[in-house]
Amino acid sequence: MCGIAGKVNLDGRSEPPSIELLQKMVRSITHRGPDEFGYYRDEHAGLVHARLSIIDLATGQQPLSNEDGSLWIVFNGEIFNYIELRKDLLSRGHRFKTQSDTEVVVHSYEEWGKECFPKFNGQWAIALWDSLRKKLVLCRDRVGVRPLFVREYNNQVWFGSEIKAIFADSSIPRRINPQGIEQTFTYWGTIAPTSVFDGIEELRPGSIRIYQTGHQRQEKIYWQPSFPIVTDSSRTQPNKITLKEAIEELDAKLMQATKLRMLRADVPVGSYLSGGLDSSIVAWMGRKVKEGEFRTFSIRFADAEFDETNYQRRMAATLDSAHEEITVTRADIAKAFPDVIYHTERPILRTAPAPLFLLSKLVHQAGFKAVLTGEGADEMLAGYDIFREAKIRRFMANLPTSKIRPKLFDRLYPYLARSPQQTKGMAVEFWKRGIKHVGSPTFSHEPRWNTTSSLKKFLSDEIQNSLKSNPQYDIITDLPGEFTSWDSLAQAQYLEIMTLFSNYIISSQGDRMLMAHSVEGRFPFLDADLIEFCNSLPAEYKLIGLDEKNILKRVAAGKIPDDIIKRKKQPYRAPDAASFVGENALDYVSEMFSEKFLSEFGLFNPKTAQALFTKCSDIARKGTNNNILSNNDNMGFVGILSTQLLFFKFIYDINAEKFNSFEFTTIVDRLIDKVRFK
Repeated sequence: MCGIAGKVNLDGRSEPPSIELLQKMVRSITHRGPDEFGYYRDEHAGLVHARLSIIDLATGQQPLSNEDGSLWIVFNGEIFNYIELRKDLLSRGHRFKTQSDTEVVVHSYEEWGKECFPKFNGQWAIALWDSLRKKLVLCRDRVGVRPLFVREYNNQVWFGSEIKAIFADSSIPRRINPQGIEQTFTYWGTIAPTSVFDGIEELRPGSIRIYQTGHQRQEKIYWQPSFPIVTDSSRTQPNKITLKEAIEELDAKLMQATKLRMLRADVPVGSYLSGGLDSSIVAWMGRKVKEGEFRTFSIRFADAEFDETNYQRRMAATLDSAHEEITVTRADIAKAFPDVIYHTERPILRTAPAPLFLLSKLVHQAGFKAVLTGEGADEMLAGYDIFREAKIRRFMANLPTSKIRPKLFDRLYPYLARSPQQTKGMAVEFWKRGIKHVGSPTFSHEPRWNTTSSLKKFLSDEIQNSLKSNPQYDIITDLPGEFTSWDSLAQAQYLEIMTLFSNYIISSQGDRMLMAHSVEGRFPFLDADLIEFCNSLPAEYKLIGLDEKNILKRVAAGKIPDDIIKRKKQPYRAPDAASFVGENALDYVSEMFSEKFLSEFGLFNPKTAQALFTKCSDIARKGTNNNILSNNDNMGFVGILSTQLLFFKFIYDINAEKFNSFEFTTIVDRLIDKVRFK
């Protein structure tokens, strides 16, 4: 894993990128790769690389080129099938000077052009500079595990793994994009190419973008989730694999995916344990292929409501792993939160990334650069409550007057069965909203999006007026042509992958929290072959009745303890607003909610934002249970605080930016005829 950045002049009239700019760009992302630093420069382009050495420690330095030095690459990620691709390329006459997966990317592009990217099985953000054709090629992996941002202006292109690398150029204006704020307060994150900063685009997952002197910009989506076409009459999948065959194949493919991620590294790989099914089965398979000591890492919560320690320790004992834990308190979350937002580079509506930020610090301190995690299982195998909610709501829509059908939500959320009748009745009325629109392509996600959209009431009049004149992106306009021919679960999975997963789960909770402490996440459930297989499965193998991830539970049987397999799903959560208010509240919180900063930043209505702050603070002072805060109160509080912090850190107080010192170890500078490799 690494960090990449650069600047390219496409018109030939602008000054070449300066060494000073390249230094600033790489300094801003040294946390992504603290081991080595390199740059390439010619009259048109400057590329920089911050390396986290995991594969080919001795000769994998970047920027790296082809044989004649005409094609240069900076690369962030891993190509897990690089050994197989290397053998193929050798048979075609290519010659290699390293053992790295990076050089495989270069020769693959030489051999197949932009058709090489679908051949890769991995996670990546790639920048290739063809110095002869004056062409910049950018590419991002299928589901957007690795980030890549772009700024275009006046025939110049800046790119970077993180936005802060682009902002290293002081000539680039820093402004909030209202549409990015609105998307966050609808979908929980921005949807590429939109970002929360005006003029900065995020490369779409599964896409290639090409800039070339004298040509229009080209963009191609080479991959997006696809599911089997179902028949119109039964809405079931024809010619389906048997359940027994599917279980065996899922078992084999997940083992292979885990093996690749465990063994294709020249450094030790550890594993996260959350206490749930997904991380447990991945850790079990990782342990199966790993000889010697196996290391696992977990988060404990001081709040019992969120803690899963017993299950984590149960699994660690099963694995006989050397297990380490970090206990996270509300105070820990509040203290870490400003740093968390510096690394997310976007607002968030939950504090869940903060404990993961602290966990990756523990992993880094333990001397590990890579960990396996279970991310992706819920999206690929229908594990989330949102899929079960949609199934019940569709069932209710068939008989809206039924008093019995809404009781299924008591099985989904047992606390509803124990709640006072008024509260329970309110919940039922909530789930009934919109069931007349059962034919809507976004039926599954409308309750979430509508609930989150209510947070826009906190936005300032200025932002509201801007949004009225510039409506936000509508995901419905980008749905694949075959979307309506998929079964309803597949439609919901597509929406989940393309919104919450790519733009929050694998980003703000994933890459950004891991790389903040120079740790690479490896995700077996996001293996290219495994994704395609999971997407090909019939809906009833994933969600049987209301039993989520049924097929994965069958794979796990006999491998991990039954009490972990059979436990009720507990979504990963952390204390939200309660982390920031009360006797020991940190000063920055009240500052961000102050009249001064709310008015000066101009993002939120000071009156409504301060009313929410007062409400949460009053509840904390009275010592009332945190559950009295509604879901919207928590999301509103965290959303306002994170957005205010984002503005403060990236726009208001930029003179306070501090970067790590470093020295370039790989230099290829054609302007001064200088070449140096460590």
